[in-house]
Amino acid sequence: MAEIIYTTKGTCSRQIEVKVDENNIIKSVTFVGGCSGNTQGVSALVVGMSVDEAISRLEGIKCGPRSTSCPDQLAKALIQLKNQ
Repeated sequence: MAEIIYTTKGTCSRQIEVKVDENNIIKSVTFVGGCSGNTQGVSALVVGMSVDEAISRLEGIKCGPRSTSCPDQLAKALIQLKNQ
């Protein structure tokens, strides 16, 4: 199982912990900080999804005037995990 602890940039959340199995399926996502309901919802939705599918769905999402969001930061964490 692969794991990453990713420090976010530009969001209310401060960190994301992601665990992925050997088939590149997301097993768990935990956000530290951020809007609890939203981050729990995003986490629940991506569990069981492939890393590539999650990246394609989440990358580029913005939060209000910010150039990023918690889902976008999750996509960045997954990209970094893939490139390890």
